[in-house]
Amino acid sequence: MENSFEALIATYIDNKVGISEIFLSDELANNLKQNLLALNQQDLLITAGTGNSEAIAYDSAVRSDSIYWLDKKNNNVFENQFFEQMEAFINYLNESCYTGITGYEFHYSLYEKGDFYLQHYDQFQNNPSRKYSMISYLNSDWQPADGGELLIHQDNNNQKIAPTQGKTVFFKSDELLHEVLVTQNTRMSITGWLKCD
Repeated sequence: MENSFEALIATYIDNKVGISEIFLSDELANNLKQNLLALNQQDLLITAGTGNSEAIAYDSAVRSDSIYWLDKKNNNVFENQFFEQMEAFINYLNESCYTGITGYEFHYSLYEKGDFYLQHYDQFQNNPSRKYSMISYLNSDWQPADGGELLIHQDNNNQKIAPTQGKTVFFKSDELLHEVLVTQNTRMSITGWLKCD
């Protein structure tokens, strides 16, 4: 597990974007994916908005995915395994990099064919608590023709990241402009933020 933590931190230091190809095991990723699909079948996902609860807006021309917030109160065994791994990473990050992270929030994200999310930053103008963004992908057998890449904009160095299963991406929430390109296949992830409240 610490190898995947080190991979995220080392690649972040090198390029402002941390990437671990094996942050989630196939078993955990598959179980989380099945849980997400079951929630979707039960119509429990909601339309994703932009902004926070104080100033939320819904515009399908900007963002067209659906989400479901993870919560320990749900007492889902696989989500709890994800939380345990994330808490271990936060402890490792705080101890090795002195980041002072005190909390987190995560949701499932589902993009159907044709969905996208235009360029944006992850930190709210009226609330700077989100410090780092993390995205863990749940898509097995993803092909280049499926699209749906995470496109991160950096000076003269845009980076396109395929949403392949097990991969986790890590970057500062207020630093990098990014977008989700149009997907041609069902695209699933757990997306969230490490916070200093």
